[in-house]
Amino acid sequence: MEQNISFKYKFQENYNPVYTNGVYGGFNASGDLVANFFFERSPIPREEVFDIYSGKPIEPDISDVPIPSIIRSIQTGIVINLDTAKVIRDWLDTHINKAEAQTVS
Repeated sequence: MEQNISFKYKFQENYNPVYTNGVYGGFNASGDLVANFFFERSPIPREEVFDIYSGKPIEPDISDVPIPSIIRSIQTGIVINLDTAKVIRDWLDTHINKAEAQTVS
C-alpha cells in the first residue's frame, strides 16, 4: 500500500502577495487566532505646492498637526485555529533558522 500523498498547488487568478512589516491581532472568542498584517509608513501630504519659477517645493504649514503620526495600512488578515498557528510557527522557525545559519557562515 502506497504511503505517500502528493499535494498540487493552484494559484487563484487574483493571487497577489503583499509586503508587510507588522501584524496586529490576537485570539477571538472562538479561540481562533486573528492576524491583521499591515504596512507601516509616514503619512503622505494631501497636497504639495511648488514655486512655478524655481520648481522647488514650498514647505507645507504643519503647525495644525497635533503630533507626528505613522500610518498602518492593513494589507490583509488571516483567521486560523491554534493547531494551524503552531504549524505556521514551526515553518517560520525552520526558515528563520536556515536564514540565520547562512548569514553567520
